[in-house]
Amino acid sequence: QVQLVESGGGLVQAGGSLRLSCVATGRTITARSMGWFRQAPGKEREFVAATLRIGSDPYYGDSVKGRFTISRDNAKNTVYLQMNDLKPGDTGIYYCAASQSSAPARTANLYQGGWYDYWGQGTQVTVFS
Repeated sequence: QVQLVESGGGLVQAGGSLRLSCVATGRTITARSMGWFRQAPGKEREFVAATLRIGSDPYYGDSVKGRFTISRDNAKNTVYLQMNDLKPGDTGIYYCAASQSSAPARTANLYQGGWYDYWGQGTQVTVFS
């Protein structure tokens, strides 16, 4: 079992930045793909970013490309999401997710929440204009 705990959310003005952290306990994340998703009120869960074990380029949702950066520190069993130039549309609960696999059979799986096996409780991000 892997337990994930997110932190770093908060209230920020548009144009500002936040850095989310996701600490994993129970098992190492070294051999796992890790992802971030978000969900706004009344909307479906949306893929934000993912990082694979094998050191390939990270993956980003179209709405956050160029503004968000996902990174991982395997020694700390932690994944980060640096969010810059935040917009009101980025408001939502941000969830960290972990897979049991280092890489999916199809890249498209990374964008699907159902492919991940473990989820955190989420952290709220609110961006005001």
